[in-house]
Amino acid sequence: MPDPVPAVLILGTRGIPAAHGGFETFAERLARYLVGRGWRVGVYCQREVDRVHARVSSRIWDGIELITVEVGLNGPAATLAFDAICAHDAAARGGVCLVLGYNGAVFLPYLRARGGRILTNMDGIEWRRPKWSLPVRAFFYVSEWIAAWSSQRLVADHPAIADHLAGRRPRRAIATIPYGGDPPPTDTGPPPLGLEAGRYLVSIARIEPDNNILTMVAAFSRRPRGVRLVVLGTMRVRNPYHRAVEDSASPEVLFPGAIYEPDQVQALRLHALAYLHGHTVGGTNPSLVEALWAGNAVIAHDNPFNRGTAGDGPFYFTDGESCAAAIERVLSDAEAVDRARAAARRRAERFRWDDVLVAYEDQVRRVGGYPPLAQAATPGVEVGAAAGSGW
Repeated sequence: MPDPVPAVLILGTRGIPAAHGGFETFAERLARYLVGRGWRVGVYCQREVDRVHARVSSRIWDGIELITVEVGLNGPAATLAFDAICAHDAAARGGVCLVLGYNGAVFLPYLRARGGRILTNMDGIEWRRPKWSLPVRAFFYVSEWIAAWSSQRLVADHPAIADHLAGRRPRRAIATIPYGGDPPPTDTGPPPLGLEAGRYLVSIARIEPDNNILTMVAAFSRRPRGVRLVVLGTMRVRNPYHRAVEDSASPEVLFPGAIYEPDQVQALRLHALAYLHGHTVGGTNPSLVEALWAGNAVIAHDNPFNRGTAGDGPFYFTDGESCAAAIERVLSDAEAVDRARAAARRRAERFRWDDVLVAYEDQVRRVGGYPPLAQAATPGVEVGAAAGSGW
């Protein structure tokens, strides 16, 4: 029998309040939503320390139990240790375990054997990322299979991910729920970094090969543009790919590093002439969803993930030549830019947080055996059906 008070534990993130990325932002939004709906919610939070004093501790924050795990390691070893401790602790607590990503999937069979009720968001196809060595890619490949078969249900955040997962589990075990977004504020102020509104393009992504940062920077830098290209993301001197990106950049390219202040990032989006999105591996990318909500004219790599999210509105590219052509089009065709912006705003309506959170509550209820939601299925959410390549 399910618990009298519905309960959920959120595993797989570094924790909340959100400060690290899309999964953390989602975990915070869902946790707040479910607490408001009468759920008992716990979120596991990782703390790397020199010396462990309290392996597992908890406190209440905005009605959410923050379960802090101290790990006396760093890097990948710390992440695995954190995932192992979370699985062991969650097995003793009860409630539905919502696992975000499958990096710690090796511990899910233990959690399942202890009676765990597991719903896993399978994230992107991590083992396809070229940045990983062969052993690491093999680890992620095996982890994907373990997560798929250790979880009672799976969530794909994009129809193309659902199609991929259908090769691991039957369609009836898979729900397709996108990442969410909100209409942006209108009072962000001017763009930061001394930039002039409408006189720059922006990229917000990890500086990695599968995000095509080098392709985009080199395409922009082929000749003087009269505008700036702002590339947000951490750059490391000893990273060969990062050095190649810097070496390819013209003086009009700005590398401010990573910026985590939401107001500054939002202002950068809202005042940009266009947003560049080169991601090739993954599902519904949070940064692309946020660009749609900002009404950005998008220049995106042409693949099923990006087309399935952004539709036919963006300027698409496949290589350096087509990327340079897309940039030239944005800089020379104001009417095309206006059409792309309008298309982005229309497309953003498919990714409302309110709809996403309702859909997740419905899935958590299914796994936990709780009474189903009375309302009809959420638009844009597919459960156990052939997904195709777009929403």
